[in-house]
Amino acid sequence: MTTPGTSELLARRYATLGEHSPLFYREPLELVSGEGVWLTDAQGRTYLDGYNNVPHVGHANPVVADAVHRQLRTLNLHTRYLNHLVVDYAEALLAAFDDRLDRLFLVNSGSEANELALRVARQHTGSTGVLVSDFSYHGNTTSLAELTTGLTVHEPLGGHVRTLRIPDATGLTETAARDLCVRALGEVDAAIASLQEAGHGVSAALFDPLFSTEGLLTPPDGYIEGLARRVRAAGGLVVADEVQSGFGRLGDAMWGHELFDLSPELVTLGKPMGNGHPVGGVVTTAELLDEFGRRNMYFNTFAGSPVSSAAGLAVLEVMEHERLLPRAHETGAYIASRLHGLAAESPLVASVRGRGLFFGIDLVHDDGAPAAGTARALTEKMREKGVLISKIGRDDNVLKMRPPMVIEQAQAEILVDRLAESLAELA
Repeated sequence: MTTPGTSELLARRYATLGEHSPLFYREPLELVSGEGVWLTDAQGRTYLDGYNNVPHVGHANPVVADAVHRQLRTLNLHTRYLNHLVVDYAEALLAAFDDRLDRLFLVNSGSEANELALRVARQHTGSTGVLVSDFSYHGNTTSLAELTTGLTVHEPLGGHVRTLRIPDATGLTETAARDLCVRALGEVDAAIASLQEAGHGVSAALFDPLFSTEGLLTPPDGYIEGLARRVRAAGGLVVADEVQSGFGRLGDAMWGHELFDLSPELVTLGKPMGNGHPVGGVVTTAELLDEFGRRNMYFNTFAGSPVSSAAGLAVLEVMEHERLLPRAHETGAYIASRLHGLAAESPLVASVRGRGLFFGIDLVHDDGAPAAGTARALTEKMREKGVLISKIGRDDNVLKMRPPMVIEQAQAEILVDRLAESLAELA
């Protein structure tokens, strides 16, 4: 229930930020502090954070906070002066990629990263056409709004954009998945031909390897590789948006694109890089960076500052020291096993989605139709039980769970236990 203090704060927010900035839950939640995977509200109640991926190595992580604090008290300037921290960070981050991806642009957010990647692709190819999923989100600049299909935007879809329905092989037999792949790749061929006939050509295909906004889809084997081959044959580049799927979250690999036989020309990074400090990046090849650099004086005042670099380094150090990649695999396997058990028991659950520490369940009615209302009710009920989650998907019926990477099995048990209770109560 909204308290007088919360009502007053909400009124002040509306009077300054407007009424269109979204808030979670019927009754907005006022959070005042966090530690690890726990959050505390203004009334002193604690919540298990099963949703937020920005605090990648945990809320108020002391290693990151201390690194930022030390550097803020030492020096914070742009990259037009030599400073070892930005180079240290670039070397550490690039070491996590294959040898081909050996150069880094630093920016401040995922939106900036995707904007810059599309700019690099456009200049390299001389083309403007872009392929995206038909239910996706990659940022909020003007050019990214023109290819946004998964959120409400006023800008119309750009004439240079073609959308693809990403095939989902969840629950299909091997034969059915193979047939689906063939049909979906035929749609890719048609989209490329349409861009070429319109004179746009193909500059890039941009996608999230986990297809998270779409509802955590599982493309059939060969689809992503086939898409990449076709884009490259048309002269375009492949851009993997790792803002949500990267930094070890999937457990099986550091980056989502590594789940496929694929090495993109450009990889975009954001949210988890600085554990809440604004850091973003574009990882690419020496050829593409040098080509772009010769043509453009690219400079970013805040990106790559000593403080941002200190935050990024601290995140990588915590990941290594606490074994967060293998832990994501181990804890994710436990969660997946529990979720499959729920799916077998509950008529509300059609399938289990995702992998590692980005997971969800697909909720349906008795007739198999997507159950958006049930998803909304579950997120509210979980909040009442002290666990924060959300929902995604074309039909808003897939629960979205991506806790900080430091979640332990005992905390994962709490999350799944509360989810089981909530499902039983709704059923």
